[in-house]
Amino acid sequence: MRKAYYIFNPDTRTYDRVYPTFAQKFFTVLRRIVYYIIFGGLAFLVFYLFVDKPTVQEFENENSQLLAQYRILSERLDEAAAVLKDIQQRDDNLYRVMLNAEPISHSVRNAGYAGTNRYDELLKMDNAELLVETTQKIDLLEKQLYLQIKSFDEITSLEKSAEERLRHIPAIQPISNRDLTRTASGYGYRIDPVYKVTRFHKGMDFTCDMRTPIYATADAVVEFTGWRSGYGYTVVLDHGYDYKTLYAHLADNNFIVKPGQKVVRGEQIALSGNSGKSTGPHLHYEVFVKGRNVNPINYYFMDLDADGYDQMLQMAENHGKIYD
Repeated sequence: MRKAYYIFNPDTRTYDRVYPTFAQKFFTVLRRIVYYIIFGGLAFLVFYLFVDKPTVQEFENENSQLLAQYRILSERLDEAAAVLKDIQQRDDNLYRVMLNAEPISHSVRNAGYAGTNRYDELLKMDNAELLVETTQKIDLLEKQLYLQIKSFDEITSLEKSAEERLRHIPAIQPISNRDLTRTASGYGYRIDPVYKVTRFHKGMDFTCDMRTPIYATADAVVEFTGWRSGYGYTVVLDHGYDYKTLYAHLADNNFIVKPGQKVVRGEQIALSGNSGKSTGPHLHYEVFVKGRNVNPINYYFMDLDADGYDQMLQMAENHGKIYD
């Protein structure tokens, strides 16, 4: 209700109502507006000084902590990826070799997600580069883990149906070498000790004394015993399932086994020597798959643990001494 104003009239001894002029009304309204502006400004200033600053600071602190956590998460994802990579290498170079299965290709293992708009929403946020990078690592790790689980399922299935075949796959070292001290030279290009030229070394050399026992690396039938040019006295075993092994530079022609004889893994088949093109007593060992030479280092999985495999891998890649 609008307020009413009165003034005493001494002539009539009554109160007469007073009506404000337009100017008075205008200045009254204007005065109130000014009061409101001043009060509102003061209230805003107090709110800004005593409320906003601590809130902004807390937000900045929280944002800084989140960024730090994202960086830690990114580093842990890198560590997890490194562990998974080691598992993948063992899967391809040990388990799948053992079961005669093709390794999973690098492109399949590292394939990303199709499409370019998967991370569009993240690009709109602050620190978009870090968020996208971390999310991509998570996505790739998740996909690789799924693929690895499927690979192990396949290996398990193959193993159940391959017990007989496993007995015929080369799986141990052909000479007693648990401490790896006999490892001399690996598979690959090396300097020939006689002709001093680079040539491809088709097997692995193991240094040893004369007449050191040599063992079959898997169940087999003896295919050949005798002299081979360059190799000297040699034994060749046919393991079946497309596998063969060769043992060269043996002691003499008084072979322990003869062609057609069946042998089992770990059975002694010969004695080491220095025959053929050889610069010192040693054993030269080769593995064939489907008629082609392959790296023997991938066929010691029953004789080496993970650390031993890594150690031999480093020794073989270090271009050790070659004897033939």
